[in-house]
Amino acid sequence: MSLKMSAREIAAGFDLKALPPDFYADPFPYYRALREHEPVKRMLDGSWLLTRYEDIVPVYRDYKLFSSDKKKEFGPKFGSSPLLEHHTTSLIFNDPPLHTHVRRAIVGALSQRHIAAMEPGLRRLVDELLSAMQKKGDVDLIADFAAAIPIGIIGNLLGIPESERGPLRDWSLAILGALEPVLTPDRAMSGNAAVTAFLAYLKLLVDERRAHLRDPNVDVLTRLILGEEDGARLTENQLFHQCIFLLNAGHETTTNLIGNALRALLEWPEEKAKLAAGGEAIVASAVEEFLRFESPVQLGNRITTQEVVIGGVRMPPDTRINIGIGAANRDPAQFPDPDRLDLARQPNRHLAFAFGIHTCAGLNLARLEAQVALSSFLARFPGYELSAEPVRGGRARFRGFLHLPARVA
Repeated sequence: MSLKMSAREIAAGFDLKALPPDFYADPFPYYRALREHEPVKRMLDGSWLLTRYEDIVPVYRDYKLFSSDKKKEFGPKFGSSPLLEHHTTSLIFNDPPLHTHVRRAIVGALSQRHIAAMEPGLRRLVDELLSAMQKKGDVDLIADFAAAIPIGIIGNLLGIPESERGPLRDWSLAILGALEPVLTPDRAMSGNAAVTAFLAYLKLLVDERRAHLRDPNVDVLTRLILGEEDGARLTENQLFHQCIFLLNAGHETTTNLIGNALRALLEWPEEKAKLAAGGEAIVASAVEEFLRFESPVQLGNRITTQEVVIGGVRMPPDTRINIGIGAANRDPAQFPDPDRLDLARQPNRHLAFAFGIHTCAGLNLARLEAQVALSSFLARFPGYELSAEPVRGGRARFRGFLHLPARVA
């Protein structure tokens, strides 16, 4: 960001499809300028970007007026391709009744009772990762820890053998990378290849599971195969794409949450000391603040189904809306002193898990993973430090690190 530019000039020239390089390192000054001067900002492609909390909550609340169905938006973007098929079939990009049907099956396997049953296994996994890191000394907090936890948990939920989990993270990054505001040829090629490879693998996995069904109260894949008690079942294609969605949603967001938190603690040593001293007593509140402070998902999307007015701006039907999650979570009208990391912040009604019918189905699992990961990590490595420059993911929609080199003792 040029020091010579005023906030008004920054807001006037902002466009999601022409982001300056420093935006990826720190988007929050840009969001601040937009909230102050153009909180309902028209993009060059005709879509609108919302950055105020008070404008975004009603959009989340009214799923009939603000649709999540992406067929109109993604058709021109992806063309006839595996990416189009996936991103217009998965849970997050659909409205009822498909959304209701799929969400019920997933949420049923992620009840509080089922999540509580996962905790011992989660703690064993985290302890094993920490012990392996202690032996190495020089580690990558993403590959060796933050990414390994959700891959392990989601892999268990879907019953994916440990020996077959190697490609999952790269597939996830490629598929989600195609959701960036600009779809480059490389992103399109990588994303389509990843969907194709994932579908081929899932065909084998589902065939094996159909032949050897497991307890549907524990195994999400079995639950999705069997369908609901009223006999409603997903089609084969829908089943495959919900499995891809589960991996992507459950993996990327939790990886970013844990990685962002570990980096933020080094930048806020007083808060790090509070968390290390408070342990389990403060960790739940801390996780909510990490979700707010550097939301793992920074942008969402909707499309209007009829004429609406947002922030005094009238929009016709089929208007595409970009939801500034990261911007709303730093809105001073909702969060006093929003650019300060405050692990004891109350209240903290952040939008990191969205809101309304599309509230993240796995939010309680993500919270548990982060709580166990962060409290256990700090108990083992209170003096950890970076050993080289972190590498950001270079994406606007998903905020996280590709690599976080560190030294642990």
